[in-house]
Amino acid sequence: MAIGDSTRINTNIAAFNALNSLKFINRNLEKSQLKLATGRRINEVADDPAGFVISARLRARSRGLSTALDNVGTAKNVLAIAEGGLLNISDILITMKEKITQAASDTLGSAERNAIKTELNQLTAEIDNIVDETTFNNISLIDGGYTNKSIQSGEGTDNTFSISIILQGTTSTGFSAAELEVDVSNVATNVFSASGAALALAKVDTAIESVSDALQQIGAWSSRLTVKESTLSIAITNTEATRSRILDADMAKEQLNSTRLMILQQTSTAQLAQANIMPQNILALFT
Repeated sequence: MAIGDSTRINTNIAAFNALNSLKFINRNLEKSQLKLATGRRINEVADDPAGFVISARLRARSRGLSTALDNVGTAKNVLAIAEGGLLNISDILITMKEKITQAASDTLGSAERNAIKTELNQLTAEIDNIVDETTFNNISLIDGGYTNKSIQSGEGTDNTFSISIILQGTTSTGFSAAELEVDVSNVATNVFSASGAALALAKVDTAIESVSDALQQIGAWSSRLTVKESTLSIAITNTEATRSRILDADMAKEQLNSTRLMILQQTSTAQLAQANIMPQNILALFT
């Protein structure tokens, strides 16, 4: 910074110095007040180019994780719907087991067996109705077609896992009465003799085990997704905390800095006024 000679009045160096200082202070004060207004330390790329790029990447990661968290929640909803349908089928199969067990006793007459057959027919039909009605976004869940469905469980391209809701251990894949082998030909028509009822009972027991296995698999997936939800929530919080430390302003610090600059603004203005008056002292030489 140049030091002026007060006896030279054509160029007021002191005034120029005070003006430059005032401009510098005003510029920094505007930046400080903008930070206080927006709550952000970086309001344009020029404020911190490296910090801006890092915070942008962290923001993209955070939003990706948030979307993945939504995906996981939706997947849990899908599994809950499928679980509800299979639980209803399981309850129906248990009811069918009770009726067939009654028919396995030779103490029943033809009228009683006809009544059991009619009830079993209705229960079998209801199993197929449940399979048809267990859907999510018009996608059937337990008809055997919900296989190898990819769930995006993270923000990276490889953060996925697959779900298949199918009947295990058979050539069939769905949970209809025919695929569970508890349809009319395998169950209801066999209740007119104790030996036939015993065969039907074996079919129903196998179906109950198959549905139970599917429910166990759904429960395992749901448990895994619950852990994934917790992991994603923690990752989102940590990512946002890191981004905040880079991008957001320290409001207490900026308030102190703003107060300091406002005081300097006043003193610089006063010094500029004084520097402008100083050349008038030379007039004393002419009196």
